[in-house]
Amino acid sequence: MSIAVRVVIGLAAAALPLGMSQSWVSSAQERLTDIEAGKSVEDAPEVATAAAANEGYCTPQLKQVLRRVLLSCGLAADGQARGCQPVDAKSVATMAGEDFNALFMPLSDRVSIIQFDKNKATLDDKDIELLEQSFADQRGASWFLTVARSSPEGSVEHNRELSQKRADSVMEHLRQRFDDPDLDKEVGLLWLGEEYAQLDESFCGWKRSGNEDECKPEHINRSAFVAWIDCRL
Repeated sequence: MSIAVRVVIGLAAAALPLGMSQSWVSSAQERLTDIEAGKSVEDAPEVATAAAANEGYCTPQLKQVLRRVLLSCGLAADGQARGCQPVDAKSVATMAGEDFNALFMPLSDRVSIIQFDKNKATLDDKDIELLEQSFADQRGASWFLTVARSSPEGSVEHNRELSQKRADSVMEHLRQRFDDPDLDKEVGLLWLGEEYAQLDESFCGWKRSGNEDECKPEHINRSAFVAWIDCRL
């Protein structure tokens, strides 16, 4: 093979990853543009097979965040990475931490709080029991939203990683426990680290896997909120 031919082949091979990356970035930008323009999930590339309904908790604010999470950083598609970290989440939510947390209030009877030990991302027996109960209680809903958090001990970077590991632990257990071929099209992952407003004791009365007599803000925030949500996007 001549030197000229080898040079042309080498340049083409080097350009391939760059072209693929540019394609993925362009695809993400197009999805975000569609989202901001108010296009629905039905207008987007197929990401789920279930048909969503509108339940009483489907406020316009919740729909906005849910749509962005599912299309931008939740559902696995075309080899893209799953989930969003806090830096991305701020643009996904486009609101203050307190406002984002308030979105969970209408879901009080749907959300389960999977609590983790300090600096841990491993599910214990009580976590597993509650997670499996929550996932099995689909009630016809279309999206299983998983929002992982951390308490503020440690560095920001460490808590980002810890939150991601907690979200991944939830997803990995669902993969192992449930034979659901649509899992990647149903589960939206978001990990918030410590960078959104910390939750307070008002969430202690919600369904959670932690000890009944041990509930302070740091316990609530070492967690993953999980819930089936049925909203027509």
